[in-house]
Amino acid sequence: MSDQRILVTGSNGLIGSEVVSHFDALGWDVIGVDNNMRRDFFGLEGDTRWNQRRLLASCRRFQHVELDIRNRDEVLQRMEDVKPNLIVHTAAQPSHDLAAQRSFDDFDVNAGGTLNLLEATRRHCPEAVFVHMSTNKVYGDRPNTLRLVELESRWDYADAADYDGIGEHMSIDQSKHSVFGASKAAADIMVQEYGRYFGIRTCSLRGGCLTGPAHSGVELHGFLSYLVKCNLSQREYAVFGYKGKQVRDNIHAHDVACCIEAFFRAPSCGAVFNLGGGRGNSISILEAFARVEALTGVRMKWKYVNQNREGDHICYISNLSRLRKSLPGWDITRSLDRILIEIVDAWKTRIVDIRPGS
Repeated sequence: MSDQRILVTGSNGLIGSEVVSHFDALGWDVIGVDNNMRRDFFGLEGDTRWNQRRLLASCRRFQHVELDIRNRDEVLQRMEDVKPNLIVHTAAQPSHDLAAQRSFDDFDVNAGGTLNLLEATRRHCPEAVFVHMSTNKVYGDRPNTLRLVELESRWDYADAADYDGIGEHMSIDQSKHSVFGASKAAADIMVQEYGRYFGIRTCSLRGGCLTGPAHSGVELHGFLSYLVKCNLSQREYAVFGYKGKQVRDNIHAHDVACCIEAFFRAPSCGAVFNLGGGRGNSISILEAFARVEALTGVRMKWKYVNQNREGDHICYISNLSRLRKSLPGWDITRSLDRILIEIVDAWKTRIVDIRPGS
């Protein structure tokens, strides 16, 4: 057995699976916790068992555990049994659209599940490092209060002071979050509190658009992955408001995993970082259509819905200054072009039927 053990929740998902592979390659013992609830949330297209099988086949020290993080007793028992050095919590209900339909499930998973893991850590391995994948939706729609300028293919910040994006100083109070954003904000604050109040080395990473070839993108969650899937399968993509010029910054799951390792090497209590691709990896929906069409040679089928999603961001770019300063040596290594190429190649080869209507 390795001297280092990591417990990863949501290990079948995009970030969880990348973290599993990353730390397995470092020689750690890796315990992955997942119950494929993404299929419950999103149907067959959200199923992540294929990724679980891939990890079991490719990793040397990976063990899968079927566990629902809402089950408090089981979470407490598993943490007592494993006593990991690092807990990486990526399990979540990730869609703000779905949260409005299934509010109890959303809050029980996002807020309740996080509390279960934090308390299990405090009781059974308080010296461990706890990293929580939060979201930029904790800011609600407050980013939309920044002055914007409309360009040919995107919205952008009007003020030079905002050029590098949104920093952690932005308030999360008195804004419309969506039900999903509110449940994730509750979890984010609790992670901070267990750091500041109990002295546990915790971190909330407020992710922008986390992406990569292992993403099981669906309409309600997974911007670039779902867009590429629609292009290759000639499925119609729905653009919700803002003229298709809304901007997201995209970060490859590999760079997220490297950030988590960097925090483990230099942890602190109650840390908060915005984590995205930054301006260099930012793109609007219209720009993404053009980039993907150029890669695949397939025209994008899309329709415009003249109603934006509740609490949605018009332009969101993560300011990475604080993260780079706090974790020197970490930076973005995967460009947007490389990310898109990997996603296109993955959808071309993944063992799923991507014909129209599938």
